[in-house]
Amino acid sequence: MPRQTTRVIALAFAGLGAMGALAACAPATGGGGTGGGDAPASDESYADGTYTADGSYQAPSGTESITVELTLADDTVTGITVTPHATDATAKGMQSAFAGGIAAQVVGQDIDTLEITRVAGSSLTSGGFKIAIEAIKEQALAS
Repeated sequence: MPRQTTRVIALAFAGLGAMGALAACAPATGGGGTGGGDAPASDESYADGTYTADGSYQAPSGTESITVELTLADDTVTGITVTPHATDATAKGMQSAFAGGIAAQVVGQDIDTLEITRVAGSSLTSGGFKIAIEAIKEQALAS
């Protein structure tokens, strides 16, 4: 096998090992990809209503944040609005693209199956989105 190919294969296996280690530390959220799955990951039942939470994440420009307003009915996302708060021009563009595309990814999905990694080319904003979703789930359980 050529040296270049061996290096690529070794890097691929190293990446898979790191992903497995990270997955082992992650909470079970059900679903996969960017949209969700068929069944809830838990037996939790959330109160219907509209909830709001902030989520922050690290971008090359520093800490950025978004506000997520999400409406639930029978544990299903029925509406969502993401409000960007970025201070950096690039981050503003990415957050705006994320905000414009997130509804197509989550409306109609069970909140426990949401696993968003990238929307409209924005991958870092999803970190803040995940934090906000976890806060919303806590609010909806406490209601």
